[in-house]
Amino acid sequence: MSDVIRIVIADDQAMVRAGLRLVVESEPGMEVVGEAADGLEAVAVARRTRPDIVLMDISMPRMDGLAAARELLGRPDPPKVVMLTTFDTDENLYAALRAGTSGFLLKVSPPEQLVEAVRVVVGGDALLDPAVTTRVIASFAGHHEPAPPPQLADLTPRELEVLRHLARGLTNAEIAKELFVGEATVKTHVARVLMKLHLRDRAQAVVFAYESGVVRPGAAVG
Repeated sequence: MSDVIRIVIADDQAMVRAGLRLVVESEPGMEVVGEAADGLEAVAVARRTRPDIVLMDISMPRMDGLAAARELLGRPDPPKVVMLTTFDTDENLYAALRAGTSGFLLKVSPPEQLVEAVRVVVGGDALLDPAVTTRVIASFAGHHEPAPPPQLADLTPRELEVLRHLARGLTNAEIAKELFVGEATVKTHVARVLMKLHLRDRAQAVVFAYESGVVRPGAAVG
């Protein structure tokens, strides 16, 4: 990846796209390489321009953002995808996390939060607001009694602890502070957790943690 973060904006509202472009292109090191007004166009533009990240509206005509995200993320070497939404309680957000998106961002978020979100996601972290993410996942993952998957047995006690902290939406730096270890050590643990559980990224790790019963809605992390 080059030093410039390449971004595609997909939203069916031209004014929203213009506003996002204005924010992104006012930031050094970021470039909008394409726009799309629906999901089909988003997939085509992303394939042509090969961006680092796609900012994808959930509700779009012809193909919605969730279907477009699944299409992109199902291909080799996909871009990061962040879903844009008007409401943080949309049940599609849970499906989006399960599909492998790197998180979601409210359209009403301030410009500096959008810029930070892009940097966080491209840098390898998931964009997971702990309060919102926990509520979304808890709402849709808590309808059954989870059975621990067998691959959990492959995790060491420390890796399991790291997974629990990931489920809270903590960054590597925050986990390092909780566990009194270096950030590089946490990064290694996270990589091993993802590898052992066959997960693409941190967002999928959060969903896995709830669906497998490693953490439960409302429970403290210990």
